[in-house]
This record gives sequence, structure tokens and C-alpha cells, in this order.
Amino acid sequence: MTFTPRVIDSGKIRLRQWQLPDVDALPKACNDPEIARFLGGMPSPYTEQDAHWWVTAGAPASWSAGGAAFAIVDPETDQVLGGTGFGNANSQRSQVEVGYWVAPWARGRGVATTAVNAVAQWAFDHGVARLELLAVKENPASQRVALNAGFTREGVRRDATADRQGARQDLVAFIRLSSDPPGPSKRMLPDFPEGTLSDGVIALRRLAPADVDDYLALSQLPEVARTHIGEPVTRELATSRCDRAEYGWLSGEIAECVIVDAESGAFAGDISLLYRDPFVGQAMLGYSLRPEFRGRGFATRAVRLLSDWAFEQVGVVRVIAGTFPYNEASRAVLHRAGFEREAYFKAALPGHDGRRIDDIQFVRISPLVNPS
Repeated sequence: MTFTPRVIDSGKIRLRQWQLPDVDALPKACNDPEIARFLGGMPSPYTEQDAHWWVTAGAPASWSAGGAAFAIVDPETDQVLGGTGFGNANSQRSQVEVGYWVAPWARGRGVATTAVNAVAQWAFDHGVARLELLAVKENPASQRVALNAGFTREGVRRDATADRQGARQDLVAFIRLSSDPPGPSKRMLPDFPEGTLSDGVIALRRLAPADVDDYLALSQLPEVARTHIGEPVTRELATSRCDRAEYGWLSGEIAECVIVDAESGAFAGDISLLYRDPFVGQAMLGYSLRPEFRGRGFATRAVRLLSDWAFEQVGVVRVIAGTFPYNEASRAVLHRAGFEREAYFKAALPGHDGRRIDDIQFVRISPLVNPS
């Protein structure tokens, strides 16, 4: 496959070839920390010499190799807003890999989504059947662009790339076919309205990288660690979970949330909705609270808020939650939140000492299903 450079106008942006006057803008944009973090193949620090090479040799070589390299510019001022294009062309599969970056001064305006949609349509018009877009799990902004531009998450390529320090990283693969609509793609777990759910006493928001210290301290409380299933929560694990929480949300697998005291804004605990059974409409809740916020109804409110959201916005039919036999407090929370005991599973879960632990399961059924 070969492509001939051309100008593509798409509303608020224009795609054109790179030009010598762009050399001044490139270092200002590409020395941005986010670009340096997520585009490991780009020089860092990015110098004027790097910019000159890209405009005069790198970008033309992309075209010669069967790819495309566009500058994203403002159609009125010709200011550089970013870059996009594709490479790794596979003629047998009629597939190319799309990439892009946006300058700091152009973010938050839909530039990336518009550019990816424009370059995708141009590729389809020239015979490409399948587009691939790859992003590391810690880069939710890029994943959102993929979804907004009509790409569908296809899977994860384990240890498919490395960061600047040589550490291996997974890549999330998004695919868009020539027969797919331009987007946005439907998500299993939509965002909370305005980013939060609140009943006036507590609020729920997505777990974020800045929560790592609070999340780690909560996870290492003896009574919380005792009920945790899986490997002990270290700082490394806590950092990974906070950094990848938005990825889990965008993948449709898990909504990991912080419980916030609405009055003070303090981190009060965490609650998660694991959604691995969309076919049967079932999701699972788990939660924990810091000691100073217990006995105030925070857990009950959080469970009710998140399960209501799951019913109304996600389409979940069954929300389940398990408790260990000794955890009377958690069972009381579930009863108050409208759950009922459904089953007692013997030796259902692995304990930290190698023994199996019984699990008492509770369920709440969506009031939207089979209403009386």
C-alpha cells in the first residue's frame, strides 16, 4: 500500500504535510512531560535538530515506507496543534497502525478525536480495511480518543513495549474496521455525571493516581487486609491499581471508586463494581472504610449509590456481594442497602494461610427488571 500526501480539512483542524516553519513549534510541544512519557520512540529532550530531521527526513520517510505523517494545524492560523498518521502497514491484512499526539496548548478541544477520525476515513477511502491503535494501560486519555473515534477494544498485548527505563509494558489494542461507524463506541461502564455520584453525605468518584497514599494506607489496615483476596497490597501494587483504574473503567471490566466525605472532601474508603458477566447482567461489589468514618452509614450509602447506578446506567440486573462468615458488620451494611442473603458457598475463596474460606453471598435485583 502506498499513499500520496494531501491536505485534509476536517472542521476545526487541517491535516497537511510537515513544513520547515513547523520546526520552531515541535520542541515546545514535544518536550511536554506527557508526550515524553507515552511516546518512548520520540527523542527526549526534543531539540531543534530533532525537529529539523523530522520535517526534512523522518516524515518523508514515513510516506516512502507506505505510511503517512501529517501535521495537525489550525485551519485559520496554521498553528501546529499536533501530529498524526499511520505506519506498520501490512498489505496482506490491509492494515495500518494509527498514532497521534497533541500539543499541550491544543488539548481539551477534541483535536485528537477529530484528527484520528479524519485520518481513519482517509485511510479507508484509500483501501485500508483495518486500523489499529495501541495505548499503554496508564494512558487513559489515548484510550478515550480511540473509543471516541469509533475504535473497539480488542485485547491486551502483554509486555509489547518498553518505557524509557526499559521496563516492559502492556499495550491495549483498539481496532476500527472500514465498516465501523465513526464513533463514539459504546462503553459498558459510562462515566459518572460530572465525574461523581453523591447523595449529599458521601460522594463517589473514580480512583486516581493521586489516591495512592490513601489507598495503600486503607489496604494495609489489619481488618481490611484480612478480608482482601489476592496478593498483599504493596506500594507497587497500589500505584499500579491507581494508575490503571481509569483503564479498568474504560475496558468495561471494573469501576474502582473512592468514597469521599461530602462535607470535608476527605478520602473515606473505596468501593468497586466488578463487571465480568455482562451477558447475564451480573456485577459484584466490594468495599472498605477507614476507621474514623465507620458507624456513620457511609458504607451503606456507597453500596446503595453504586448499585443504583449499575442498575440505571449500566443495565446490570444482579449485583452480588460476598462476606466472610465472621464479618457481621459487612452483612449489616448489605441488609441496610437492600440486599438479601442468597447463598452460602463452602470453601469458596482462598485464604492467606492456604486454607479455603466460606463465602456468604448477598444479592440485590434491579427494580427495573420484571416490575410488579
